[in-house]
Amino acid sequence: MSHRPFLSFSHRFIPGGALAAVAGLTALISLFLPTSAEAYNRRFVYSYEAGGMPQGLLEFEPWFTYKNYGDGFAWDFRYELEYAVTDNLIIAAYLSDWRYSDRKGKSEAEWKTAGMEVLYTLSNPTADWIGSALYGEFLIGPEKFALEGKVILNKTWGPLSVVYNGILEAEWEGEDYSERVGVIENTLGASYQFNPKFFVGVEALHEVELEDWSNAGQHGIYVGPNVSYRTSGVNQPGKGSFFATAALLFQATDIDDEPESQVRLIFGYFF
Repeated sequence: MSHRPFLSFSHRFIPGGALAAVAGLTALISLFLPTSAEAYNRRFVYSYEAGGMPQGLLEFEPWFTYKNYGDGFAWDFRYELEYAVTDNLIIAAYLSDWRYSDRKGKSEAEWKTAGMEVLYTLSNPTADWIGSALYGEFLIGPEKFALEGKVILNKTWGPLSVVYNGILEAEWEGEDYSERVGVIENTLGASYQFNPKFFVGVEALHEVELEDWSNAGQHGIYVGPNVSYRTSGVNQPGKGSFFATAALLFQATDIDDEPESQVRLIFGYFF
């Protein structure tokens, strides 16, 4: 097993304009007037929802993703800490993203990135005609710098909730961040609440990479079921409550170097 060295920036640079883009996105989000937002426990693991948390609430959120390839497997791990600045504005730190993989007879443990995110709810998915939110994040690691933006739309009708995320990501990869990659993703989800604590649904993911922002790769599509459980029994998380949500997605396309299936599990504990 080989291990990548921990992050060092002594000889690295951040692409020009990237920090300005992050600052601009944060400033744009802060211009919107507050709206009434309904706090939520996550029903989905590949989509974000419009909604907030009660001001001052803190959440620890570990992620676990298993990817099954034709020539092996990989585990991706993420540890996230979220804080509700207001009822509608959430900021979060990605404390660590790392991977363990075993493919083609070679095993490797690799620390990948850390970063931050901002999620601002614009409208309520239950009270308004549609729920909406804006999301921005940046990630940085030894061989990757990435900026990502999401437009989030979702609507809740009684026990049924549907969600859509439109995602655009810009990545700079390699030891000197010289390789440019664009990523376009679309996610869909539907979830039905069978009782106050238990949900069952379906999720779908579409993604395509654009090498150097010009050459589009193959379009990957994944679809599968999801399930969610929360201890609070209400859509308002409180201190000491937690949720667990998982999804199993299967590749509906035929891309050899992409996962044939993937499972993601997210826990959330509120402080």
